[in-house]
Amino acid sequence: MPDWSYQTLFRPLLFRLPAKIARNATLHAMGGLSRIPGGSLVIRTLGHMEVSPLLEGEAMGVTFKYPVGLSGGLDPQGTAHTALAQFGFGFIEVGPVTIDPIDEEAIIRDAAQESIIYKQIYANVGLEAIVKRLKGRRGHKLPMLMRLRHMPGRTPAEATAEMKEMLKQLSPYAAGFYLDISDASWSLEDERLYLSTVMESARLLAPGMPLLLYCPLDAGKERLAAWLDKLEEAGAVCDGIVVGDAWKTEQGYVIGRGGLQHAIQLTSWARQACGDALTIIAAGGVHEPEDGLALTEAGANYVQLHSGLVFSGPGLPKRINEALLHRIVEHEEVPQPPSFWQGWGWMCLLGISMIIGGIIAWVIAATTVVLPYDLAFLCATPEMLNQLNDRLLPFMSHDRITLAGTMISIGVLYYQLARYGLRQRLHWARTAIMTSALFGFSSFFLYLGYGYFDPLHAAVAAVLLPMFVLSMRDRKEEPYRKQPNMRNDRVWRMAQRGQFMMVSLGFALVLGGIIISYIGITDVFVPEDLAFLMTSPAVLEGANENLIPLIAHDRAGFGGALLSVALGLLATALWGIQEGQRWLWWTFLAAGLPPFIAAFSVHFWIGYVNWWHLTPPLIALLLFVLALIWLYPYLMRAAPAVPLRIHNRERAS
Repeated sequence: MPDWSYQTLFRPLLFRLPAKIARNATLHAMGGLSRIPGGSLVIRTLGHMEVSPLLEGEAMGVTFKYPVGLSGGLDPQGTAHTALAQFGFGFIEVGPVTIDPIDEEAIIRDAAQESIIYKQIYANVGLEAIVKRLKGRRGHKLPMLMRLRHMPGRTPAEATAEMKEMLKQLSPYAAGFYLDISDASWSLEDERLYLSTVMESARLLAPGMPLLLYCPLDAGKERLAAWLDKLEEAGAVCDGIVVGDAWKTEQGYVIGRGGLQHAIQLTSWARQACGDALTIIAAGGVHEPEDGLALTEAGANYVQLHSGLVFSGPGLPKRINEALLHRIVEHEEVPQPPSFWQGWGWMCLLGISMIIGGIIAWVIAATTVVLPYDLAFLCATPEMLNQLNDRLLPFMSHDRITLAGTMISIGVLYYQLARYGLRQRLHWARTAIMTSALFGFSSFFLYLGYGYFDPLHAAVAAVLLPMFVLSMRDRKEEPYRKQPNMRNDRVWRMAQRGQFMMVSLGFALVLGGIIISYIGITDVFVPEDLAFLMTSPAVLEGANENLIPLIAHDRAGFGGALLSVALGLLATALWGIQEGQRWLWWTFLAAGLPPFIAAFSVHFWIGYVNWWHLTPPLIALLLFVLALIWLYPYLMRAAPAVPLRIHNRERAS
């Protein structure tokens, strides 16, 4: 469920449901997908979170692949942890965990304020059920930081006994613990004594394991200072502080966008008070990438998401990771791009060759239609074919012109991906070309399905294949260096609709390529084709036994080419769309026009105007136009003129 589908389709539907039902439906759907064979691969493919060693870090003896974590309250039963682990999270909070179950009460979603109100913030299934779940298959390798909380109404002594039992049972599964010790029914001194006692017990029961003090968002810096002072008096040291995400109101416990400024202030104070020794995880109000950067500017080492994932979408952790990565590399010296012949230049030449080849094929298909070796295979002349059926050559022209348009599209796509993607050593661009080209070259064997060997296609493949191999030699990867999108503004939301349309077009064309290829190597004709030709396969085969193999070769070739360009387009639409990438909008336009012009012009030119037959390309054209319209402002928008760090300081102040 990437942002382009969540913002466009699923969020409008889910927000019509009660909050609890919508949450459970979403978690069970994602969890179910992750448990079927290949489900996690599908999730990773749609999101394509690229691993960068620059984001990986170690704190408190724990290795975090990414600096973004998942709040335990978002998926309290761990239903979709396996799926969520593919979104770009570096750790998962489990909890709050209490010794006994606490029933969940009403959940209210306030879309206008982008907040979630929980009547019971500590709802969970209890220690026994959580331990039972953890003994089973986790489905992911992310470190789990467990938030421990005593039951409501307990005395400090009773709470201490509960915390000891939870520490003992959860230590085999935890990478660290959040100690949630606040209790409105206790005095501040009770909390201080309880904290020092629990910290001492935790060091004995979970030796060497990170212990972090959990500070609710509305606790305030005075209360946090009192806790830290008590630890210092007792000679106890915590490994970090967690700035929570909830604050209490008359309606209940609120988690949402409104908590960001409180989180920034509390994080900033904690960093100033504790210095660099402690790890700080901030979890309040992160709904946009710039919110995550604001918290790290204030002193947080890691951020944790809850309500932001609901209102912004599942792509938020990836977007924050990209923003943090950009902050790391923005002042580094930009490495020299590889030389033209090191890799990307060969792919440019391959793309230019495909464009030239497509133009030549278009001219031939619009004039002579058949080549000498085609006629030799048929043992016939164009005149003989016209006598056999005067619509035969126009029909073959229709197949070959659409193939030519697709070849030009592939050439444009490869050239642009090479010049702007491979040259910058972008992982997604290399993957897009690799996927498309492998299927494209493999589709050559479809030509042989009916026993017809095309020497020209074989020669072209023999020339282009070494170019492809040479272009894939450079396997170095560089992070994306232009500033990624930071805000969930109107232009970004519009771009999600545009990306949805472009991805839908990619999937539709993949399906079309598969269907056309299958038809080409099986039945060859669809009913509309035979209606246009006003004949039957039996008549054609009886007139010339090599005629159907030749037509099958054209159909399979077109299907293979369509599948190749569709995969390249789909990968680009899934992974490559970034704010300000003007070249990408022009790539979509330039690569998309030739196939549509070829398809519609040849059908009207030869009189093959069957609206049922033309419905799929008309739908594809609609998707294409809408995608270009909605993506235009986003891809054409220049990067913000004000540096983000200055912007964040102004916001924080």
